[in-house]
This record gives sequence, C-alpha cells and structure tokens, in this order.
Amino acid sequence: MARAGLPTADFRQGLLETYAVNDRMNQILLERLDPSAWRAKPPGRNTRTIAAIFAHMHNVRRKWLRLSAPHLKLPEQLDRTRCTQQQARTALAKSALCCSEMLAQALGPTENRVKQFRRDGWARPWPAGAAMLSYMIVHDAHHRGQICMLAHQVGFPIKAGYEIWVWEKLWRQCGFSGGPQ
Repeated sequence: MARAGLPTADFRQGLLETYAVNDRMNQILLERLDPSAWRAKPPGRNTRTIAAIFAHMHNVRRKWLRLSAPHLKLPEQLDRTRCTQQQARTALAKSALCCSEMLAQALGPTENRVKQFRRDGWARPWPAGAAMLSYMIVHDAHHRGQICMLAHQVGFPIKAGYEIWVWEKLWRQCGFSGGPQ
C-alpha cells in the first residue's frame, strides 16, 4: 500500500483495468445478443426485458455518479422501453468511462478525491475504495447472468459464453498489456 492507506500506482492501475474489462464483458454480450431477444417477452410476471436490464445497469451507474461524484458530467439516461441495442452499447461505454474516472479519484491521492460511495439515497455511504469497486463489478455480473439466462429462455442463447472468461484476451481488447495482476 502507498502512503495514507492508498493503493500503489500499479495496484490502482490494475483495479481500473479490471473495471474496464468488466465493461468489455457487457459490450460482448451486447454485440453477440440476437436483436430478436432485445425486447422479447420473458417468462413470468413483472420480469424485465433484456433491454430494460441493460438500461438499468447504465442508469444505476448514473445514480452512483450523481451521488458519489457530483462534479463529474453525467451521461444521458436510457429509457428502458425505447432504447436500442446500439444506444445501450454507447451509453454503457460512456457510463463506464465516467465510473472509471470516479474510481480513479476514489483510489488515488488527487485533490478532488471521491471520498464516499453512495449506492442509493436510502443506503448509508461507504468509504470509497475496494468495496466500492467490488460492488460495481458484482452488480454488472449479476445482471450479465440474468441477461444470459433470459436470452436462453426466450430462444436466443448468447454465443459468447466462454469468450467473457478469457481474461487475457479481454485485457488485450481493452488495450492493456499486462494482463490480470
């Protein structure tokens, strides 16, 4: 660890790269998802469509940014009932960049360091740091699982199952050379 309890620059960079790879997984699902699955009615009552889940993922990131890093410019909100796959891809890429900036400030020694992570208005804030990053990645992973399951249930399984687990390749696709640390 670096001075004042902050991670070293290399460790911090590894964490930021991990978040970028997390979003690359989302992008792969969007790229491989059959357009017929986008608004397909899922089984059960009151179940979100795949479009609504991707919109939720983006809009929750906006909430985290608004509550935890209000000095950062927010990307546009997605309408879960109207957004297209391409709009979701673009929006998720933008919100991932903003969240990466928030994480860089949370994990770094900068003047305008993000000091707290506010998940929601009703939740107590957490100190910014590793738990914040973990929560953000787990949130995406949870919804990726839902999306893969729903795509299969509506008859359009995503043909990217193992691709999102080849981290060394994902790292290179994101432009990083070191690979998982």
